[in-house]
Amino acid sequence: MSNSLSLESRTTFHSSISGCNSNSFLRLFTHPEHFKLVLNVYFVGFVLDLENIEDNILNSMAGIIIALCIISVWFCHLLYCLFFVSPMSNLPLTIFHCFFQGYLFTGLFITAHDAMHGTVSKNRNVNYFIGFLACFLFAGLSYKRLVDSHQLHHKHPTDETLDPDFHHSNNFFLWFISFMIKYTTVSQLVIMAIVFNILLLWFQQSSILVFWVIPSFIGTIQLFTFGTYLPHKKPHTLGMGPHFARSIKKNHFLAMITCYFFGYHSEHHNFPHLPWWKLYSVKNNQIKSI
Repeated sequence: MSNSLSLESRTTFHSSISGCNSNSFLRLFTHPEHFKLVLNVYFVGFVLDLENIEDNILNSMAGIIIALCIISVWFCHLLYCLFFVSPMSNLPLTIFHCFFQGYLFTGLFITAHDAMHGTVSKNRNVNYFIGFLACFLFAGLSYKRLVDSHQLHHKHPTDETLDPDFHHSNNFFLWFISFMIKYTTVSQLVIMAIVFNILLLWFQQSSILVFWVIPSFIGTIQLFTFGTYLPHKKPHTLGMGPHFARSIKKNHFLAMITCYFFGYHSEHHNFPHLPWWKLYSVKNNQIKSI
């Protein structure tokens, strides 16, 4: 029974008893069959209302929960490495933690990116706060500046003049250098320098470099490679669609470990208000429809 049907049933039931006097109304509730009808119409309808409310709450909270999980794991893993992992004691373990922290840095920016599209929370203030926090933790980035630039990217993808994320050279290194210059600000460098010197009060410089500085560059390169360069580089073909964005073939594991499903980049441009953790479902539906 759908919620709309339960509402219709309750309306019909109300109409049928609206002309009853007090004695008739009393008999309505004392008769077993009538009493079952009351339970069916009101109780079942109430349960369905609760189910719909729960679904809405879960859907609205999922983005917040996932975002806070990524931020929390990034923070906890960073502290663990700074406190308990010596960069020189076990090289394979150090490399693992360094790259894993880089992957978590990527998750920070993906979280901020979802906030830019308003998909972390339906509450604009909550959405803004999480986006601002994720950008700041990533590298002291300006959330507002990124929002403005990203809107231009979606409005004018691969336009050599209007898309701030595109570079005409098609050369990976020149494009990356241009990318870094556009998004690096003096205020950001000042913030990072202050944080670096504060961290030096408690931790060794080698630990800060290996588990904080280098991972931030790993995350930046990962984001640029799988979220900008590979999806938007030339040649631009008809198969890329109007957004000039290509996607990797369906491989959810590869898509997740490379850039949190952003290898499905054409799907993102076609459905920009879909959070990163739902992009795989669009890919599934496209494969089924072929």
